[in-house]
Amino acid sequence: MTAEAFDLLIEGITLVPDAFAAPIEDAALGITGGRFAFVGRAADLPLGATATRRLRLAGHLVVPGLVNVHTHTILSMVRGVAEDMGFAPAYTPGVPQGHMVREDEAVALARLGALEAMLAGSTLINDTYVHTDLTLPAMADLGLRVYSCNRIHDVDFSGVSRGRWTHERGIGEQTLNQALGLAQRFHGKPDARTGVQLAAHAPDTCSTPFLRDVAQAAQRTGLRVQTHVSQSKVEVARIRERDGCTPPELLESVGLLNDRLVAAHCIHLTDSDIARIGAAGVHVAHIPKGNATGGTIAPTRRLVEAGARLTLATDNMHADMVEVLRWALCMGRVQTGAVEDGWQPEHMLHAATAGGAAAMGMEAEIGRIAPGFRADCVALDLRRPHLVPHNDPLGTMVHTGMGRDVSHVVVEGEVVVEDGRPTRCDMEEVMRAGGDAAAALWARARASI
Repeated sequence: MTAEAFDLLIEGITLVPDAFAAPIEDAALGITGGRFAFVGRAADLPLGATATRRLRLAGHLVVPGLVNVHTHTILSMVRGVAEDMGFAPAYTPGVPQGHMVREDEAVALARLGALEAMLAGSTLINDTYVHTDLTLPAMADLGLRVYSCNRIHDVDFSGVSRGRWTHERGIGEQTLNQALGLAQRFHGKPDARTGVQLAAHAPDTCSTPFLRDVAQAAQRTGLRVQTHVSQSKVEVARIRERDGCTPPELLESVGLLNDRLVAAHCIHLTDSDIARIGAAGVHVAHIPKGNATGGTIAPTRRLVEAGARLTLATDNMHADMVEVLRWALCMGRVQTGAVEDGWQPEHMLHAATAGGAAAMGMEAEIGRIAPGFRADCVALDLRRPHLVPHNDPLGTMVHTGMGRDVSHVVVEGEVVVEDGRPTRCDMEEVMRAGGDAAAALWARARASI
């Protein structure tokens, strides 16, 4: 009998193969052809097993790759400023806007944001912004899975920051066609390293007829949709004035409120909105840190109780999904004023792994460490003062861990982060290019006032 030969064998780890599984001490992972072939105790490895490469990671916790279902990598350009402006940055003259970003700047900033996310444990990001035909492959080249889409809208964004809300059919046709063309190029590939969700920007930046166009395109192509929902009082007020209803009611009326929708934020909701979102089985992209920074909180406990599917995301200005696990846990407990069995670290890890995979339509492919699943996983170094002792490794990770504790990231069986460094790019060069692009954008934005 021939001994099993793996492409990659990871040994000596503490393994949490899925959110609700008990940790396995002194575990091993065998990976072949980009998929997990062995998952279990090292003592149970097939006799005489060999590997092209072995990684011995004693003192490390390994969990499934983290799925960041809603982010804007380019918006790292306003990091450290936008957080203290409330909801104003997109509407404030002098602050860089998406329509100002040049192609080379978009690529540089997107790679910076994607690198940050990957180094902090994201193995898949669902991104949207501008120049996506260039940024999507540039980000994927770093090694992580990248779903991305241009902003789909029919509002003239150049006027929004000055209070002009003009919807133009030509803009809508252009942005939707760009997204459909992107999907033809990058969606449904055998290695699943790239993909597209139709990114209808928001109910207030898409006219009602145009939202129907997006819904029809999604139904025709089988693509999923992501959008911002009830993220601001401005949005809610505009939809009330324009359509006489709430944003979730509008999305329901045009055929978008369903279990193929990733709805980011979901903050300013009525009781009826929560019931609608829950009944539709919407995947709520919860952004706990970003929302709390702006003084808001999404009613995640009530949404989950109503039937919504919780996922997690960083949105913009930072990309640390490990930190997001903690914020989501704490924000949920603040809502009920209690520590409860149904809202524990494992529920947050589920939202960030299997829950995120389901939102991306990949629940049978990623989100768990199991034989046959695509080999995406993250190793965190527990040999650090803030992670010792780790009586409960997952609880320790969620309560005191940070993205900078990630030492190794594996995507499709490839080690794309090793000892905290990317394996496919020059990290210092990515940082330099991103910083230069942001500086140029700020200079132009200030000059435009």
